Amino acid sequence: MEGVTVSVVGIGGSLRADSQSERALRVALAGAAEAGAKTTILSGPDLVLPFYDPAVPERSAAAMRLVEELREADGVVLVSPGYHGTVSGLVKNALDYVEDLRDDERPYLHGRAVGCVATASGWQASVTTLTALRSVVHSLRGWPTPLGVAVNSAEVLFDGSGECGDAQVSTNLRTIGLQVVEFALAHS
Repeated sequence: MEGVTVSVVGIGGSLRADSQSERALRVALAGAAEAGAKTTILSGPDLVLPFYDPAVPERSAAAMRLVEELREADGVVLVSPGYHGTVSGLVKNALDYVEDLRDDERPYLHGRAVGCVATASGWQASVTTLTALRSVVHSLRGWPTPLGVAVNSAEVLFDGSGECGDAQVSTNLRTIGLQVVEFALAHS
C-alpha cells in the first residue's frame, strides 16, 4: 500500500509525567512510526477530562481533541497502569468518550486495530489490567492486536531516555505498534 499514510493515536499513561506506562506507550508508538505511521500521543495532562456524561452535549477542548483524534485514527495504542487490578480511572474515563463516536460512519473503534499494554508493579495486576483493556476494546468494536503486553514494572524498568531495559519487552512493545499499522494497511 505504497503512499498510504496510517494515523495511530496512543492513549495512556498516568498523571505522573514520564511514568512507566507513558514510557511504554512511547516505545509502542515508536514501533508504529518505524512502520511508517503518523503518530499522536495523548497522555497524562491530555487525559484530564471531566467525567464522561452523555447527557452533557458540551465538551471541553481536551475532550473534543481526544474524540477528533480517535475519529481520524486508523489505529490506536492503549496503555494503562494497573490500579487495583484494572484500568486506571484516567484511561477509563478517556475511553468512555469514545461513546461520542457512536453515530459516526465508523462507530466507536469499528474496524480499527487497537494495541493493548498494561504496566503494574506485579504480574497479577499487569495481566488483569491487560485483560480488562482487551475487553473494553471488544466492547468498543475494536480489534485487539494478537499481541498484548503486560509489563511488570517491578522487574522491567525504562531508563531516563525512555528506553526499556528489557530487550524482549521493548521488541514486544514495538511489535504492537507494527501490528496496528499492518492491520490498518490491510483494511484501508
